[in-house]
Amino acid sequence: MAASGALAYDGRGWPWEWPLRWMGLLDPHLFTIVTKTLTRKPKVGNLKWSHPWTCVGMLNKGVVNAIGLTNPGFDWWMKTVAPSIPQKGFHLICSITEDDPEILSQMARALNSTAIKGIELNASCPNTEQEIHHNVESVLCAVKKIKENSSHPLLLKLSVSQDYLTIARKTEGLVEALSINSVPWKLAFPEQVSPLSHLGGGGVSGKIAQPWTWKMVRELSQATKTPVIGPGVWEFEDIEKLRNLGAKAVSFGSIFMRYPWRPTVFVKREQKEWKSRKSF
Repeated sequence: MAASGALAYDGRGWPWEWPLRWMGLLDPHLFTIVTKTLTRKPKVGNLKWSHPWTCVGMLNKGVVNAIGLTNPGFDWWMKTVAPSIPQKGFHLICSITEDDPEILSQMARALNSTAIKGIELNASCPNTEQEIHHNVESVLCAVKKIKENSSHPLLLKLSVSQDYLTIARKTEGLVEALSINSVPWKLAFPEQVSPLSHLGGGGVSGKIAQPWTWKMVRELSQATKTPVIGPGVWEFEDIEKLRNLGAKAVSFGSIFMRYPWRPTVFVKREQKEWKSRKSF
């Protein structure tokens, strides 16, 4: 899976990724792609289109980003992106978030008319003062509202700073999978100043975040029957390590920022090895 925002709002990638797509070094058709999270109305965050990298910092074996929930709004996406989603051979999941469950239900209902393969409820954001859905009951209410109004499978995106085990147990049977967000800088490195401290600190992802996100994978896999999508793939061997922790699928997120060609290489290698094993 290509994690939320890795390949922009339509799954074809950000403008700086297009040359790789044209050269075949990035193949969106190999992934189930989650859009960057959408709110009902446009939201001004830290991402500036004229200089997008000012809210992203490269770390040793990871990334810190303070992009936040910058997005042009759900109505824009429905009008501009939804009509052009290919009916076949392209797997797109729409990521949404809102504090108001009624607005989420309206968004979910509108998505019934699109060619997406599922919905992701982003119930966390590492670069805000508090989680979008900061307690168990608010997450549960949001999940129920979406399920009541949607014909699509639902993914629930959680953060290490939430009571994720309780949420996972209470939403079992309501969501089809659990995905995992980046780690708030203050939680990962409480004694260090973030290079993006002027933008709120940001969220840490990639290999450097594995001690927190992989702990979540192991605990969630043991606590619930809901499939868990393992994040933080940085090396090819990470895929098998995540499977051993209980992950039923893996996601590529910040690796697209540092090594945008690696996910395509990894998937092709995985497919080749799987075919080789199957032939015996």
